[in-house]
Amino acid sequence: MPPGMIALFGSGETARHGRQIHEALLRTLASPIRIAIVETPAGFQPNVDVVSRKLQAFFEQRLQNFKPEVRVVAARRRGGPYDCDSAAIAAPLEEASYIFAGPGSPSYAARHLRGTRTLDLICRRHEEGAALALSSAAAIAAGQFALPVYEIFKVGDDPHWLPGLDLFARLGLRLTIVPHWNNAEGGSELDTSHAYVGAERFAALRAMLPAATTILGIDEHTACLLDPVARSGRVMGAGGVTVLSGDRETVLADGAAFPFDLLTMRDPAG
Repeated sequence: MPPGMIALFGSGETARHGRQIHEALLRTLASPIRIAIVETPAGFQPNVDVVSRKLQAFFEQRLQNFKPEVRVVAARRRGGPYDCDSAAIAAPLEEASYIFAGPGSPSYAARHLRGTRTLDLICRRHEEGAALALSSAAAIAAGQFALPVYEIFKVGDDPHWLPGLDLFARLGLRLTIVPHWNNAEGGSELDTSHAYVGAERFAALRAMLPAATTILGIDEHTACLLDPVARSGRVMGAGGVTVLSGDRETVLADGAAFPFDLLTMRDPAG
């Protein structure tokens, strides 16, 4: 089977627009629909089971028309009883047709998923046709480079990037994902756009990236849908998507469609 669709959420994966985006992907799948919720991004949180139960209830109740079978992949960290490398823990992914991972810490998710059975199964199932939905921390961790949001915004580390999981390299794309692109929680006193680091710090962060890397900025309550078969994308939700590639900046509104070529850096010599 060809690889499945990918939805990258800026935020709001369980809000009104988020539900519509999930529905759009679920319509592409045959029954029975088996949803796997991957806990890793929030695996460090003492209430990770509460987070998972709320997500499970959302899929079972708000998307009940699809009669989904929802299971939790309790892959919380490397080692210990919830080992991301455990066959038993990762087992729900074996038959999953829809895989979701969401909020938490991008750096934690990348560190604990890298090289594990959980990540291998996520990639394999996607290549076999399962849809992949990533929001917030999981979307950041999936890119070529991962923005350590907590470390910069909360701890005060200097702006820097960490190696991401680079899941899009399989599609010939060098993408770095930045959700919460238009976040305004800080009001007039604090710029929390660009995943909470603000426009000024993000300008410095952008300058640190290799020229061949494309940045995909996704507004809140918005998703960028990628179709690996058609090699095209679409914007869906309340806001837009900003594509930064080299010196090119493209802003796409809700409903806009685009080819994968927009996400690739053109060779200046070509």
